[in-house]
Amino acid sequence: MLQLKIVSPEKIEFCGAVDSVLVPGTMGQFEILTDHAPIISTLQNGTVEYTTAQGKNQLEIQGGFVAVQKNEVSLCVELKVVE
Repeated sequence: MLQLKIVSPEKIEFCGAVDSVLVPGTMGQFEILTDHAPIISTLQNGTVEYTTAQGKNQLEIQGGFVAVQKNEVSLCVELKVVE
């Protein structure tokens, strides 16, 4: 189980337990699972997907970064503006 926190400039978008997180890394999409190695990576325009006990959730982003350490995943993102 992972602890995920997604923060945008406006607010905390999500904070809670998840099974997995799929992020649009600058060098390609990658998935974060329990016991993932520590990493810091930039994110590009795309979709963040995370799986909770209630099911899959998606968040459209313009970019940001992700940090993973000891089953804690922190995302600082700029949300995609829907016009």
